[in-house]
Amino acid sequence: MSAEEAKEAGPPSIFVKNQYLDEMVATAKAIGTRGKGILAADESTGTIGKRLAQIDVKNEEPNRRRYRELLFTTPDIGKYICGAILFEETLYQKSGDGTPFVDVLNKAGVIPGIKVDKGTRDLQGSPGEKYTQGITDLDVRCAKYYEAGARFAKWRAVLVIQNGYISETAIKENAWGLARYAAICQSKGLVPIVEPEILMDGTHSLQVNQYWTEKVVTACYKALSDNNVILEATLLKPNMCLPGKQYKGKRDIKDNAKATVTALKRSVPSAVPGIMFLSGGQSEEEATLNLNAINSLGDLPWSASFSYGRALQQSTLKAWKGDDANLKAAQEALTVRAKANSQAQLGKYDGSAATEDSKKTLYEKGYTY
Repeated sequence: MSAEEAKEAGPPSIFVKNQYLDEMVATAKAIGTRGKGILAADESTGTIGKRLAQIDVKNEEPNRRRYRELLFTTPDIGKYICGAILFEETLYQKSGDGTPFVDVLNKAGVIPGIKVDKGTRDLQGSPGEKYTQGITDLDVRCAKYYEAGARFAKWRAVLVIQNGYISETAIKENAWGLARYAAICQSKGLVPIVEPEILMDGTHSLQVNQYWTEKVVTACYKALSDNNVILEATLLKPNMCLPGKQYKGKRDIKDNAKATVTALKRSVPSAVPGIMFLSGGQSEEEATLNLNAINSLGDLPWSASFSYGRALQQSTLKAWKGDDANLKAAQEALTVRAKANSQAQLGKYDGSAATEDSKKTLYEKGYTY
């Protein structure tokens, strides 16, 4: 070994060179752009089937493609949306004129991303709790997804507060799974979105949710550090701190915002460029108002934005009704919600997008997709 090749003694991990690092850091920073967020359109075939059933549309590939095309070709969507999470089928689909969806999104200024987990399973020995599967061939799939044009990924871990507690087993298992996923993604050029979701299910108070959010997110960043994940090339997708859906006490948006910001300031390093909140079954309007309140609390160490699925798409689905004659109305509905959340990301939302439909809850107990 020549003098030039000799390395200082130390952990091998610190000498690893990632050929994708500059690109991933730029991607994460772009997704964290103020005033923009993520459209989560990564519903599995089964879940999108439930959505389509609401408007009496059959769950068939041509209909799934038509609906996703409606979303991705919405005029000026790139003004408010900087990334879109896709299901594997969608990553390889094309628009009606033969243009790959990846190209449609890139032309609109929207970065394509991909859901890479394979769903949850019961965590044995921990009744009611879950772990997420999909690690086994993840390296092979990530390389394939990068080649297809995806530049970031998402893996959802699910936790639930039962009788005021989340087990240590569930926290460790899900934090470690998220960290392994993140390390694998970065090795293949994909920015990992780390998503530890505490479900809304339960009778617990806001205080209890804040406590467990801090514990869960802190555990995730310990595991990410142990796996040598580069935080500048990651994003976080957590739940907001909210009382449980079955909680009977008082609810206050300002209290939600304060609890959320406090929990995340205590647990998320400032190296992370963006926190992209999940909506988690909140109504469209509620998710927007809570995001606005968070961004009304002054300067934050990271961009606090949105990665919404149901809370961006519900009005769009209802306006479309499976009929392409309603395409313009459906796209206008998406634009209204996307613009509202863009304003909320800046702390400037005035409630002007509120309708009676947008205030209807989207909660589903034990939500999976």
